[in-house]
Amino acid sequence: MKKFVLLWVALHGLFALCAQDELITHYESSGYLETPRYNETIAYCKKLDEASDKIFYTSFGVSPQGRALPLLIVDKDGLTTPETIREAGRIVLLVECCIHPGEPEGKDALLMLVRDLAVRGLHAEALNGVSLLVIPIFNVDGHERFSAYNRINQNGPKEMGWRVTAQNYNLNRDFLKADAPEMQQWLALYTHWLPEFFIDCHTTDGADYQYVITYALETFGNMDPGITQWLTDTYEPALVDRMFGSGFPVFRYVSFRQWHNPKSGLRTSASPPMLSQGYTAIQNRPGLLIETHMLKPYQPRVESTYGMVLHTLNILNAEKNNLTTAIQQADQWCTSDAVKDKKLPIAFRNDWSDSTMVEFLGVEYREKRSELTSGVWYEYDSTKPVTFTLPMFEKVKVEKEIRMPTAYLVPVEWSEIIEKIIAHGIEYEVLDQDTEYEISGYRFRAPEWYATPYENHMRIRDVEVEEITGRRVFPAGSLYIPMCQRAAKVVAFLLEPEADGSLFSWGFFNSIFEQKEYSETYVMEPMALKMLREDPALQEAFEARKKKQPDWVNNQWEVMNWFYGRSLWADPKLRVYPVGRLY
Repeated sequence: MKKFVLLWVALHGLFALCAQDELITHYESSGYLETPRYNETIAYCKKLDEASDKIFYTSFGVSPQGRALPLLIVDKDGLTTPETIREAGRIVLLVECCIHPGEPEGKDALLMLVRDLAVRGLHAEALNGVSLLVIPIFNVDGHERFSAYNRINQNGPKEMGWRVTAQNYNLNRDFLKADAPEMQQWLALYTHWLPEFFIDCHTTDGADYQYVITYALETFGNMDPGITQWLTDTYEPALVDRMFGSGFPVFRYVSFRQWHNPKSGLRTSASPPMLSQGYTAIQNRPGLLIETHMLKPYQPRVESTYGMVLHTLNILNAEKNNLTTAIQQADQWCTSDAVKDKKLPIAFRNDWSDSTMVEFLGVEYREKRSELTSGVWYEYDSTKPVTFTLPMFEKVKVEKEIRMPTAYLVPVEWSEIIEKIIAHGIEYEVLDQDTEYEISGYRFRAPEWYATPYENHMRIRDVEVEEITGRRVFPAGSLYIPMCQRAAKVVAFLLEPEADGSLFSWGFFNSIFEQKEYSETYVMEPMALKMLREDPALQEAFEARKKKQPDWVNNQWEVMNWFYGRSLWADPKLRVYPVGRLY
């Protein structure tokens, strides 16, 4: 290891020898093999609060099982509000740990880092221009589903928490739809503070390779260009250089074109806003995803996380003015009357037509034929490092973009959708009377759903979308959401049906696909014949349908319902999106 890591380990070894030091963490006292339970973590956070005026312990909510959601605020002057901190000229870094409690490196690293910064005075300059918010455990209920058998792919700690909440939600699929009570409280915290930078600490699964730690940044066009350029030109090169200098070579967090097989090629892409850093991107705030490698021993995984957060603090201190300027410009993206002329990408996909050759620090491995299945599996040899030259597929294309409307309208009866809007800190007005608007909207055809639920939802897999216009009355109490606001991108990703992770795609509007009134066949038969005689276009459509699906005419009810759907008695709201857009 490099000098930085050797010094860090030596200092912590020295402190661990001091029996009277009550601020040795459970992780350190266990020989770097264990992570503490919830109660022990909270008790330690309170000790930190008592040990330094720079540390303030609080909570930002309560879990479904009644546990407080802990928060540490670290500021060199003991300031505890976003207003006073920014008045002092500092920016805010939010670090989130244990969103997946089976991946606790962030918790153990950050408890030590907070202590070292604010109690022991190590790296104290890192707090000169940055205040630190730390969520040591986000998924507090899942954290207490403690076991040695929660992460089959992982090399330590001895025991750890469970991936999902007590209600079986994966919080790192919930940032946009915000189903979980924990996430709703996180959103209140986030929109109150609006931290200039965000870090989410994880442990990855996948193939074996040499890197102890990898990272992800949203530099694919799903974030403001100015912030993206700052990440690409300034932050990322500085972080990579400092991590290499600390003895921790790093690489982008990647997947492989063929699962578990690095030689098949590497791929990375824009993260949808259901994921943490994808969500902060559409809030005009950069986020760093940390992914330590599950097969590496626990101690270097914690140490590398400590180093990556500390290096980020130091980079932010040097770059806070440039980052603040980029964020301010991004926040003004939709604050003019020209909003309707702007285009917003809302869905991204990998561009497989091009790649870049890169060096990747892997290990030797063999492909083996399974004795139990028809598949193959891979046997890795971590004692034999090898450098691969591999294609990296990192180019992303926009699959869908929209012309930004001037406003969205959400009818008052869609109360669950309104609650989501409010939870994200979005600006809105409430109509005080029934109001008619000329709106642009959508009608859907041929919906298909996934066969099984995901995160408690029956999601839309595919649907045909038709844009429609017309006049519609929105009742008193409906939301008018102007798009000249800082959070305009969040609004669009929530309400545009074809956006990655939209509420529509999660199935929040599934009821619009349910036909509620029907006709009897003996009523519809003579009416259908009369409709065909009077409407040549309908006759043509009927013949085309029979030609395309010859067996269709054998289903009397379906044929009669087809005519019913084209009669004056049909439900005009069936398959029509209730949200309206104004241009």
